[in-house]
Amino acid sequence: MRFTVSSMALSSKLSALAKVINSKNALPILGDFLFEVNGQTLTLTASDSENTMRTWLELYDSDGDGRFAIGNHDLLEAVKGFSEQPITLDANLEQSIVKISYQNGLFSLPIENADEYPIAQSVGDNAHTITLPNTLLAENINRSIFATAQDELRPVMNGIYFDLTPECMAVVASDGHKLVRNKVFSIRSEQPAAFILPKKPANLLRNLLGKDGGDVTIRFDERNAEISFGDGTVQCRLIEGRYPNYNSVIPQGNPNELRADRQALLSALRRVQPFANGSSNLIRFHVENNMLQLDAEDYDFSKTATERMACEYNANPMSIGFKGSSFIEILSNFDCPEVIIQLADPSRAGLVLPSEQPENQDVLMLMMPMLIND
Repeated sequence: MRFTVSSMALSSKLSALAKVINSKNALPILGDFLFEVNGQTLTLTASDSENTMRTWLELYDSDGDGRFAIGNHDLLEAVKGFSEQPITLDANLEQSIVKISYQNGLFSLPIENADEYPIAQSVGDNAHTITLPNTLLAENINRSIFATAQDELRPVMNGIYFDLTPECMAVVASDGHKLVRNKVFSIRSEQPAAFILPKKPANLLRNLLGKDGGDVTIRFDERNAEISFGDGTVQCRLIEGRYPNYNSVIPQGNPNELRADRQALLSALRRVQPFANGSSNLIRFHVENNMLQLDAEDYDFSKTATERMACEYNANPMSIGFKGSSFIEILSNFDCPEVIIQLADPSRAGLVLPSEQPENQDVLMLMMPMLIND
């Protein structure tokens, strides 16, 4: 079996696929790329048994169909330094070797029997299907993935929750201390459905999506999902379990509203945060008469910091504590010029909203307060 392909196209596809492969695998063949030639199309596959990614590209020429598996590391290192040129792969399936020739040289690598490569679990016939713009999915994953947990006792918190209702699709992530909820009103389902996307395929998708237009189609059942986009697909095992009632923790009608320049507040927090206690990372927010004061202290190392900045606030004076690093993450995942912080009292969660909501969306982020000693 012999075929010719663009070196740059092959290198780009393999680099994306390599992010699926684990450094250690239960099955040695999961450290390989799967090559499948059908007519003038090359399909490339990588898998870690729970997540499988496929992509394809057109061949310059091919003398027949066939399939084989080849180790990812050596091949990736060999092709990624090529300038744009045609390279030819000549696979001898009987001798289990492939010769790869290019403009100035030739190298050969061992290959394995493709029949040993595991087949990804397919989505059932009763699967739900949604279609949404490529950039919209990438935007929502980017905005929410930082809020996912790493909790072995509550695995459902370790992914992004997609909740489809007749009104909208809510994209939710929370680690119990912070929460992101984004309602997308352009996507809805008459039949309520939901799934929890694990962090690894979410990271794969956010690196692949948003670079071009087009739509993404997501098919999912109770256990698996298949996400199809442009020139590829990602199949993954979903996190099973019941996601907590996220709406119940979101306070309704926090009366005290603070409006501040997002970038100015983010910069101030980054300056003050290094002076906070290393274990708690507590920063005290005191707001009064259109002035926000940030205080951090670590008496174990005799460190303190205070910074003031102008804001819009005309309610009663208030002091409330938040975890500095988490608040920095929240502000970093907005792209609006100003943020609105809605507060009730020092013991209740604060809400952070963009000054302008994205079109057909409603973005909300929540921060649980921390106890402060006045």
